[in-house]
Amino acid sequence: MKYRKKPVEVDAEIYREGMEDGWYVLETDVRCGGVYYLHNSAIKTDIHQKLHPAIKTLEGWLKISEGDYIITGIKGERYPCKPDIFNESYEVAE
Repeated sequence: MKYRKKPVEVDAEIYREGMEDGWYVLETDVRCGGVYYLHNSAIKTDIHQKLHPAIKTLEGWLKISEGDYIITGIKGERYPCKPDIFNESYEVAE
């Protein structure tokens, strides 16, 4: 049996600083777990030079890159989407 996804309208914006839920830093010492998530943007200091914005999704934390869209789903959940995928998947609603 085949299924077609129901059309759903979502809100989306191109990412800009301040939309993230936190930051993460890649740690090279695998004994420490590899990735650290920092939940407060005030932690951005010279000590942590490789901080990247991240957003907490229903599936866990995901990195946000410049140009990504931040989509808000029908239940208020948020997640990032790469621009090429977004443009192939969504169109402006009337």
